Amino acid sequence: MRNQALSAEKILVFSYFIGIIVIGTSLLVLPGIWRGGGALSWHDALFTATSAVCVTGLTVVDTAQFSLAGQWIILALIQFGGLGLITFGVLFLMGGRRRISLAGSAVLRDMFIGEVEYQPRAIIKSVVVTTLLVESAGALLLWPRFVAAGGRQPLFTAFFHAVSAFCNAGFSTFPNSLEGFRDDWVINLVVMVLIVSGGIGFVVFRDVINVVRRRKRHLSYHTRLVLRLSGGLILAGALLFFGLEYRHALSGLAWPEKILAAFFQAVTTRTAGFDTVAQATFSLPSVLLVLLLMFIGGSPGSTAGGVKTTTIFTAALAALDSAREDGSFVYKGGYLTTSVIARAFMVLARAALILAVSFFLLLLFELPRGQAGFVALLFETISAFGTVGLTLGITPTLGLAGKLLIVATMFIGRIGLFAMIIAQSRKSIERYAEFPAADIMIG
Repeated sequence: MRNQALSAEKILVFSYFIGIIVIGTSLLVLPGIWRGGGALSWHDALFTATSAVCVTGLTVVDTAQFSLAGQWIILALIQFGGLGLITFGVLFLMGGRRRISLAGSAVLRDMFIGEVEYQPRAIIKSVVVTTLLVESAGALLLWPRFVAAGGRQPLFTAFFHAVSAFCNAGFSTFPNSLEGFRDDWVINLVVMVLIVSGGIGFVVFRDVINVVRRRKRHLSYHTRLVLRLSGGLILAGALLFFGLEYRHALSGLAWPEKILAAFFQAVTTRTAGFDTVAQATFSLPSVLLVLLLMFIGGSPGSTAGGVKTTTIFTAALAALDSAREDGSFVYKGGYLTTSVIARAFMVLARAALILAVSFFLLLLFELPRGQAGFVALLFETISAFGTVGLTLGITPTLGLAGKLLIVATMFIGRIGLFAMIIAQSRKSIERYAEFPAADIMIG
């Protein structure tokens, strides 16, 4: 009965998001939605809808070629995708009850690090209200800059990019993303703040706001760790990009613009997908750095993808540090249990398996076509799985099989891993006492 219930719940999770994707695909092929040459094919509409719902940002057609109604559809899909996984996760784990079950609470503590047992509906309300307020504030800051740029629908353009940035989607209404605004400090800084705010997780964001408002005295351990990891990755990434590309991709920019572009690149690679410098112009070492940052992604309980910063940190700590007698680790006054470490390695192992299979199949489909090389296809695979949206320019050239494979990879990277974690967390609670410990040799 437990297995049947678990299967039904996993089916419900997948069905919810598949339903949004199907609706989005159906809307995008309606007359008047696509303004490009010819009719929009069903597979290109499916690719666009999946990329929006999974907040990835990879595109096979130019988003600017959709009508205003089409862009509103994409915007709605991004918003549902960005908020849906978190809010639906709470509702799903409540199971119609006023309080979340023990298993559900354990899962949500992994996602939110909060007291979810008593206020599940408050979490949903807080997430939705916070999101709308931050996106609206971002749009108001971007609006004057887009007015000055002289484009059409500047208010909508500002709101579209604010939502896309906060949800870490990376969709843009401009053909070359934000490359035309690489010297606009306001747009760059606002977009970066929105990306980071959406990528650190709602609990971290709320915790920081509460401390600023003096509603609480100290940041939680989780918040301090996430801020250290995120800040360290941004700073290290910016310094590396600046050093590696000073005489290459950034060579034509003035000193201040070089610094701005390096920081923007360090921020956007961890699942946002905007770019101010074309990724195809980067040297191979920088491309490898982008691959690493895309794989890491954002933080738990956020709109970002990837395996998450805390997962990488926990696995690295377990690999490099000495464990206590019970197998746990201590870091800056925090106690990391063996179950936390096991979940981190479980996420990494499953992510590696998914990436290996997806990349192998993409090589089989695309290498014979001669449109893309090994590195470009690996870049595309990790970008899709991490729901990043950056590309070396090969996305529109993919064949039908390649497009459908990337669609599946985006979906699994966004929703599939979440369902796996739910299943694993519930199994760990229900089955720990059912079997004796197995003593095996590792390594």
